Amino acid sequence: MTELPDLDSTGLAPFDAIVVGGHDVVDTPLAKRAEDLVAGGVVPAALLEPVRAELDRTEQRLRPGLGTRGSDGPAAGGQRADVERLVRDIEEFAAGVDRVVVVDVSSTEQPHDAGADGASYAALEAAWDAGRAPLAASSVYACAALLAGCGYVAFTPSPGIDVPALRELADRRGLPYAGRDGKTGETLVKSALAPMFATRALAVRSWTSINLLGGGDGATLADPAAASSKTQAKRSGLDAMIGHPVDGPMHIDYVDDLGDWKTAWDHVRFDGFLGTRMTLQFTWQGCDSTLAAPLVLDLARLVGRAQDVGESGVLDALGFFFKSPLDSDEHRLAQQWEALTAWSARCAERARS
Repeated sequence: MTELPDLDSTGLAPFDAIVVGGHDVVDTPLAKRAEDLVAGGVVPAALLEPVRAELDRTEQRLRPGLGTRGSDGPAAGGQRADVERLVRDIEEFAAGVDRVVVVDVSSTEQPHDAGADGASYAALEAAWDAGRAPLAASSVYACAALLAGCGYVAFTPSPGIDVPALRELADRRGLPYAGRDGKTGETLVKSALAPMFATRALAVRSWTSINLLGGGDGATLADPAAASSKTQAKRSGLDAMIGHPVDGPMHIDYVDDLGDWKTAWDHVRFDGFLGTRMTLQFTWQGCDSTLAAPLVLDLARLVGRAQDVGESGVLDALGFFFKSPLDSDEHRLAQQWEALTAWSARCAERARS
């Protein structure tokens, strides 16, 4: 998307200059994972061999995530030691590049509240001193990213950086961040369609959404507690665009056979002139990983440039990418696009000066 003419690419890292590293929570080699994606019809088979060597090189830059096989397990020093270990990993990676942007693309976590321990960074440190572990795993990674001086992107609905203590830390260090929960499929369609009903004064009476997905995300979201984070993000944006709470169930169901593919079916009941009952139905079938991957690249480029030109704090202009944009109540796709292009133009101008 950052190659479109409406988004000035001045100052953005070239695609062939992007270096991938990170923490992984599984130990499947990247080349084997690519073979699985080819078998699932996600990646064209002709691409596998040309990128195999690069995948092997990238494998050398991966480190085990918290609590995964190959890691040291929970650090003896508790959560603070976990953060410190992640910081060391990021700093080792950063030694070979110009700028690091950390993007959380892990599976959705259950809702988590750091409570009083996360009310400020001082309170967070006091909790660590007392042997408590108040942060969700995603927030541990976010904390490490900030302490390592990196811009941060929350691509999942997990708590991540959205804890007062971590926002304070980002502001104190002058770092930019964006999120939350990448808008890739059915919600993308909703954010284009829902404003149509509102601006045409077509009263939406109900909007039912059924989501079927497989893969790792589907397995994670089979847990009702984890799924609640996802459905809450989907529901809040719809209500905001329509202008009132909208009736209708919203389901996320795991179907192992679908693999990396997703099917969403939506049924919208609305009133036309003189209360005439009408319906709209649509079916979205797509591969979430291939819809998300280019957005991750775009966000890495945009946040990296933002940091280069001195932007800090929450980047609300990047709401175009997210279901639950931080510090923004704007969910309408067209308005989000206008905000993104205007902000991008300002950053490009600062990059030129």
